[in-house]
Amino acid sequence: MKYVLTILAALATTLTGTTLEKLSFDEMVAKSTQIVRGRIALSNVRQHGAIFYSHYTVQVSEQYKGPTARIIDVVLPGGTIGRNQQTISGVPTFPAGSELVLFLWTSKSGLTHIIGLSQGVFQVSKDASGQTVFSREAIHEGLIDGRTGRTATDGGMRLTATEFSSRVRQGVTK
Repeated sequence: MKYVLTILAALATTLTGTTLEKLSFDEMVAKSTQIVRGRIALSNVRQHGAIFYSHYTVQVSEQYKGPTARIIDVVLPGGTIGRNQQTISGVPTFPAGSELVLFLWTSKSGLTHIIGLSQGVFQVSKDASGQTVFSREAIHEGLIDGRTGRTATDGGMRLTATEFSSRVRQGVTK
């Protein structure tokens, strides 16, 4: 019976969609306790209460906001422990070695989360001219407008590293 309940709980978690408030760049800057650029080095899954969290070790190469850190443990809900799996819609996954910019917040329990799940994750790449670019794909599902409560979409975002730094500095000083 316990095994059946575990499977049902996992299925319920898998089938449940995640709905988040759509956040502007400035809102993410304001709500973040840290904004960092770094490389994903390691991951594992641990259970905290009833929820599985994938823990990612981020080797920080650049700090845009918050306390200086060389390594940060970032968590995302979901993961697999043994035969039990929890999957949450809208939660990004990070392959080892990915270079990312992350908008982070630390909960009262001490876990460091990503603001707005996929909204707070930017891929780092180079454009055709060799400039460093931070970009995020469009998000088409699971967002609502916080003012109206209606379904919202996000067209994605693409900024050069210089534009990104400038916008973060402006947001931090507001």
